Amino acid sequence: MSNLTISGKGNSTLAKAALPTSIQQARTIAKYELLNYFGSCRFFVLLIIAVLIDGLLTLAVALEGASSFGATAPEFFNSWYFSGIVSSYVVIFCAIFFGGDAISGEFQNKSGYFLAAKPIRRSVIYVGKYLGALISSLAIIGVFTAITLANGIYYFGAIIPIQFSESFAFTLVFLITALALTFFFSSLFKTSATSILVSSMLLFFGFFIISSLLPGISKIEPWFILTYGSDIIGNALSPDGYPAHVITKGSKTAYNATIPEGLAIMVVYFIVSTIVGMILFEKKEFN
Repeated sequence: MSNLTISGKGNSTLAKAALPTSIQQARTIAKYELLNYFGSCRFFVLLIIAVLIDGLLTLAVALEGASSFGATAPEFFNSWYFSGIVSSYVVIFCAIFFGGDAISGEFQNKSGYFLAAKPIRRSVIYVGKYLGALISSLAIIGVFTAITLANGIYYFGAIIPIQFSESFAFTLVFLITALALTFFFSSLFKTSATSILVSSMLLFFGFFIISSLLPGISKIEPWFILTYGSDIIGNALSPDGYPAHVITKGSKTAYNATIPEGLAIMVVYFIVSTIVGMILFEKKEFN
């Protein structure tokens, strides 16, 4: 009897030891999320878009000459990114392509039933899916940046200006935040079309329109707008130095987020979007 008892305890211990940890589970989900992106071809579609943008810019520089983009490396990279607009839009494309339906798709396609029935916390599912989207986005940003750097090095040598390094770092922060925001909307809605549409309208138009009109109409600094904080991506590349925080011309007032302010805005958006998105996913029922 004692031998059976001891053996039972031993098997129970081995069973517990064999259970994967939350980190291992998140890693597995991220792996299959990557395979899902590759299988649906969305990764390759976005990769083609990023390469096509870089290819057109490369062709423009080859035809018009590097001097048309700038006499120095900072000016060249600033023109290449159109003062940060190009890199920001590549990030937004990544966020929408990979995060727009990451959670809502589980409800719409009923695939979430299989995950929810397994002994795994929903927060782990959320993190695993986010990591899969982030890794895919980093690959796209990496290819886009590599082509950009190759052009800069070809025309101006192997020295990478500090302005470009700062802008790239801010781009990564914006990517992490934009993905968190699209995941929030994906958790908020149960249909992929709705979550993707709301994310697209807000990131492509809503934020930009508000941050552009608000200072001119009411002279209020749009410190609560995500894209106002992400403007540090382009401001860091300014060949004349980082612009002043407040610029007044006659009756018009323009605001530029400082680097600490821009980073703070993006970090707050990331934290709030992630926490609320996880809570929504935890509470939402598969019915």
